[in-house]
Amino acid sequence: MPLFTTLFIIMVFLSVFTHIWLSVRQISHVKKHRNKTPDAFSEKITLEEHQKAADYTIAKEKLGNIELLIGTTLVFIWTLGGGLEYLDQYVRGYQLNPLYAGVIFILLMGFISSIFDIPLGLYNTFVLEEKFGFNRTTIKIWFVDLIKQSVLGLAIGIPLIMVILWLMNSAGEFWWIYAWAVWMGFSFLMMWAYPAFIAPIFNKFTELEDESLKKRIEALMTRCGFLSKGILVMDGSRRSSHGNAYFTGLGNNKQIVFFDNLLDSLEEEEVEAVLAHELGHFKKKHIVKRLVSMTFLTLAGFAMLGWLMQQQWFYNGLGMTTQSIYAALILFSIASPAFTFFLSPISAMISRKHEFEADDYAAEQADANKLIEALVKLYKENANTLTPDPLHSAYYDSHPPAPVRIAHLNRT
Repeated sequence: MPLFTTLFIIMVFLSVFTHIWLSVRQISHVKKHRNKTPDAFSEKITLEEHQKAADYTIAKEKLGNIELLIGTTLVFIWTLGGGLEYLDQYVRGYQLNPLYAGVIFILLMGFISSIFDIPLGLYNTFVLEEKFGFNRTTIKIWFVDLIKQSVLGLAIGIPLIMVILWLMNSAGEFWWIYAWAVWMGFSFLMMWAYPAFIAPIFNKFTELEDESLKKRIEALMTRCGFLSKGILVMDGSRRSSHGNAYFTGLGNNKQIVFFDNLLDSLEEEEVEAVLAHELGHFKKKHIVKRLVSMTFLTLAGFAMLGWLMQQQWFYNGLGMTTQSIYAALILFSIASPAFTFFLSPISAMISRKHEFEADDYAAEQADANKLIEALVKLYKENANTLTPDPLHSAYYDSHPPAPVRIAHLNRT
């Protein structure tokens, strides 16, 4: 067996074993604390609500494990099982221009893989989310969204794939620098275009009509020195009862978006405190830092791909006999998660640090107690567990566990 094949198998199984081990810890820890609401939340979250969050967390973990096992099986079928080799020979049989052959190869592989995502997506929405009272969408809306996403993905993805493949084939030894520049340009373009052109395809956005709340938000933005193109309300309740709020866009195209069900559940001062937290990410330059990190990591990824695509052992080790630029691109996208999985705790740790900093900023600009009240409501309404396994949380969670976060805010 080739050395790289052995290494690939080891890394895949190590990542799967680690994920399952952490998931088992999470399920066991949540079950252990299921029958008692933590003292810090006992006056605001009932035992029934606490148990609902525990059961929801466990159900999501179990579904996630099934998805992982199916995904891992597909990875081995595509690579060592000969799936990509067969697909490559099938496409080559038509003797197409290499650029068009590459696009067709990638689209066929993506289409076949997406077929396996549909049953799991349906189960998640219409069984798991329905069981816990979160789903508000219909089969019709779900499939219409799927069609929209597919058409949009093809319209945007095909030109991008063609440009990347053309650069890989024609731009010389340092093609990966040009491809990286194209990818980053595309990413920034999507950040700018998403709020104006893409999001409205799926959801309805309206200007915030509550004048009292609007004035409070505008005053907060003035204090924080934040310029926004608008304050919008999204019809999130049309699909789910989960509430949220976010910033979108770049430069002068930045917008604040509230889910309608979030505004229905929070009081004005609580909304202000939640927004102050989000503004904290802006003022502390977390978004810029993430973009810079993404830029350098993406460059490193393209550089690695540029080297690997020249190595015959890379193709042979993952079940393919013939070198090609499109095969290199797909093999890299399939294999790299197994090798980067163990970097997840670093990313999660940095994200949690940013969340604490944003909470500190919110406590300076708004009422910290109101942020605590808002967070407790959101934990309750979204059925977020209050008792995650500490190790599982440290490995995966982008936000601090509820008790830790609340305790931090109480100290400010």
